[in-house]
Amino acid sequence: MPVLHSTKNVEVVEPATTTRGGVGVFEYTDNYTVFHYGRMPDPIPGKGEATCRMAVFNFRMLEAAGVNTHFRRFIAPNRIEFDLARIPETGAVPTTRATGNVLVPVQVLFRNELPQGSSVHRRLASGALTLTEAGLAHVPEVGEQLQQPLIEYATMVEPVNRFIGRSEAQHLSGLGDEQVQSMCDVAVRVNEVLSRHAAKIGLILSDGKAEFLLSSDGHVVLADSPGTPDECRLLFKGVHCGKQVLRNWYVNNGLEVPTSRLITEGVPRDQWPTPARLPAEFLPVMSDLYRSLSEAWIGERLWNAPSLGDATRTVTEVIGR
Repeated sequence: MPVLHSTKNVEVVEPATTTRGGVGVFEYTDNYTVFHYGRMPDPIPGKGEATCRMAVFNFRMLEAAGVNTHFRRFIAPNRIEFDLARIPETGAVPTTRATGNVLVPVQVLFRNELPQGSSVHRRLASGALTLTEAGLAHVPEVGEQLQQPLIEYATMVEPVNRFIGRSEAQHLSGLGDEQVQSMCDVAVRVNEVLSRHAAKIGLILSDGKAEFLLSSDGHVVLADSPGTPDECRLLFKGVHCGKQVLRNWYVNNGLEVPTSRLITEGVPRDQWPTPARLPAEFLPVMSDLYRSLSEAWIGERLWNAPSLGDATRTVTEVIGR
């Protein structure tokens, strides 16, 4: 993803080619993103390191569970080295099967429940998604747990990513039947491993996503930062442990940035409205939340953060759910 739309900075150590994988370094910053706007105005102190340490823990846990990832090593306190792939140019799809070391331009989403803010509610209401397509017997309530995880596909390198069906996902990625199935199977496995770990510490993994690269030998490899609050929704006793709290605050106060409409209308990005800044008192609360989540997740006390119970209680009191 372009840096504008990411919370990570990317350093290319060795560029990838069609025949040789590259080496890159992610620097996890204190920025957060919502509404497909890109980086919002207020960095959250400590978020980058807290998120990075969760990513490192997850890569190691997933690899121990048999998942092949692009992780190479941790560079303390907030960077990781990884196998770098080429990014397909926008519009240069489908990717041919002959090319390797390329980012798959499709992500796989998994949903275990449908909290406030889940796009499934909105898409069902508008008719963009049907119950049959979602594999649902009825219109779900907000926060309802699904009997089986809902697997969806979405684009990754478009100005605003969109939900697509499996057949279009295969067309855009240029993957074969077995590769697409492998991508789906890995996402299901990632969901199982992360959900089980979340449950051990009193969290619910509501939903998340998996991104992939295609290696030079044609294997699908898990990429990006699965299981972090940038890539999934984690809840503790009904309270979001991440940026969804801030997204809800923007929406509830009529401050949402209408990026989809702006793009549809062709408004140049330099003419988009600047998002409202967060109240100053929100930042230490969010900082404690990210650090508390990270400490609970990795099982290490690094910042003497409040317990998850105390951190989420303060979030509710100061910001809301």
